[in-house]
Amino acid sequence: MNELKKNPSKRYVNDLRRYGYIESQFYNLRGTIVPVGLSVLFLALVGIIVAGWQNTFGEDWLVVVVAAIFGGYMALNIGANDVANNMGPSVGGKVLTVMGAIVIAAVCESAGALLAGGDVVKTVSKGIIAPGESVSISEFRDLMLSALLAAALWINLATVLSAPVSTTHSIVGGVLGAGIAAAGVGLVNWGTMAKIAASWVISPVLGAVFAAAILLFIKVRVLNVENRLEAAAKWVPMLIALMAAAFAAYMSMKGLKKIWKASPIEIFIFSGAAFAIAYLLSRPFIAKRIEKLENRKKDIYSLFDVPLIAGAALLSFAHGANDVANAVGPLAAIVSTVGSEAGIASKVTIPLWVMAVGAFGIALGLGLFGPKLISVVGEKITRLNSPRAYCVALSAAVTVLIATTLGLPVSSTHIAVGAVFGVGFLREYLENPNKRKLRPGHRLNTTADEAFKTIGFRSGRRLVRRRFVVSIAAAWVITVPASAALAATIYFALRLL
Repeated sequence: MNELKKNPSKRYVNDLRRYGYIESQFYNLRGTIVPVGLSVLFLALVGIIVAGWQNTFGEDWLVVVVAAIFGGYMALNIGANDVANNMGPSVGGKVLTVMGAIVIAAVCESAGALLAGGDVVKTVSKGIIAPGESVSISEFRDLMLSALLAAALWINLATVLSAPVSTTHSIVGGVLGAGIAAAGVGLVNWGTMAKIAASWVISPVLGAVFAAAILLFIKVRVLNVENRLEAAAKWVPMLIALMAAAFAAYMSMKGLKKIWKASPIEIFIFSGAAFAIAYLLSRPFIAKRIEKLENRKKDIYSLFDVPLIAGAALLSFAHGANDVANAVGPLAAIVSTVGSEAGIASKVTIPLWVMAVGAFGIALGLGLFGPKLISVVGEKITRLNSPRAYCVALSAAVTVLIATTLGLPVSSTHIAVGAVFGVGFLREYLENPNKRKLRPGHRLNTTADEAFKTIGFRSGRRLVRRRFVVSIAAAWVITVPASAALAATIYFALRLL
């Protein structure tokens, strides 16, 4: 204290530091309070609007209001967590800013949910349980409410912990746990659960393999050859056309399946036409761009920007069309039981207002909380650029197509994150100084060999952050049991009320 009195300037510096710390804490607090406050306002608005339709729902209006609020809460969490898998690579590749990614994703997610979200969904989500006559309507409503709230709480926790998880697996776990709590293990379709468990391994492995393979091709044929501009003029239009064909098939099989059920022949024709059109249009476009570029890797990177943005937008559209049911499927199931004397239906129609809750909730959750997971997927796992991010987007589409065709269970979340890991580990392998060297007298015979030789090898740096490998893998494995345990607990609590 005496020293501070003798040296006023030091006391002044300490005061400035103290004020600076207080100010930083204020801004951090504001950054948390404002999004949470807007979320609460959205949920309150949903509850008030649905409560205004009291006459429509009769005596069951309060159950519908609570279900609508839970559905909106689930949609907010889907936007905060799951959408990052589509837009993160574009941000990490410095192709889009966080705000630009949020705007594109919000528009495309909402459009996919409202235009192609479909009007029919299985009441018990993906066939996990079969209520039949063993569950009363009251128990079924509590089951759905428990599943919805448990899934939302788990995704919320995963977002706080910076772990991208599958929203489909979360709601499946919720339905599983609440179903067992309601009527025992006999209610569960264990065959379907086995397929879901298999997807924990299948999805990330396939995503990683395809992303790494595509990136290796780009490195060998385009980035690490002597004349990069000539190679880019030849191969980049082909890669763009491949992405167009993959996404045409992807949209036919997944994104638009609720409004257009294309046959295999139609999908083949549609994707073939997309390939031809994209190739014919991209060749002169790329040739014109190349005239202004130098023979440098960074210049070649920019050729992947436009297809990457288009791919991310289409992935968001398809995600909105498919995953909106994770937010509002249980809500629609509850609404279907209101005023019903026929019991629990096997399929239900999703009203437009229910779809709107899901669509706007996803968009709002993305805008308020999405930047955190976008940063994790796009920047913190491994360093991305345009070609690497392009490989992640293309891998997501190709993997879903192949898995769907073969009947393999996959998760789009696990595929995208697995693809990011695949890109990172490939970079580590190529830069490993212990890589096998050429034997004395061995000749390089092919262009590919020459290309491999030109790949630079630095000191053995780890280009993938291992802590994310462990934390994300752990989150994936425990998603179903964690959400199931939460749902069972909530179900018992609701039955006691």
